[in-house]
Amino acid sequence: MLGGVRVPHARGVLAHSDGDVLLHALCDALLGAAGLGDIGEHFKDTDPQWRGADSALFVTRVCAMLRERGLTVLNADLTLIAGTPKLAPHRAAMRTRIAALLSVAPECVNLKATTTEGLGFLGRAEGIAAQAVVLLERISGGD
Repeated sequence: MLGGVRVPHARGVLAHSDGDVLLHALCDALLGAAGLGDIGEHFKDTDPQWRGADSALFVTRVCAMLRERGLTVLNADLTLIAGTPKLAPHRAAMRTRIAALLSVAPECVNLKATTTEGLGFLGRAEGIAAQAVVLLERISGGD
């Protein structure tokens, strides 16, 4: 799973949940921007209830935490760092899925991909990484 979309590939990610690194990075960015810690504090990988969990659930729950604090998402910018799989064939579906999870228009979600040009474990296709940046706005309510 990447960006909430099943991406066919010969390899997968070893993870407690579904291992969607894009959505995990998004959760960390959302939580961090709100001063709410990180994904591991809220969805511990030692908790059996999260084994095999759909990472979209994490995004949904994090967005609920934001709303409780009077915050809303304005935009999100995500970067996949990997040699494989290629993001381009799945970009539109991921953008649509992430936008729906965040309750924003698709044009408020940007997805990029880059490689390490063969360097390190990412360059050897032994793993993938993701980064995310979000902009939040205070609405009414919340503490």
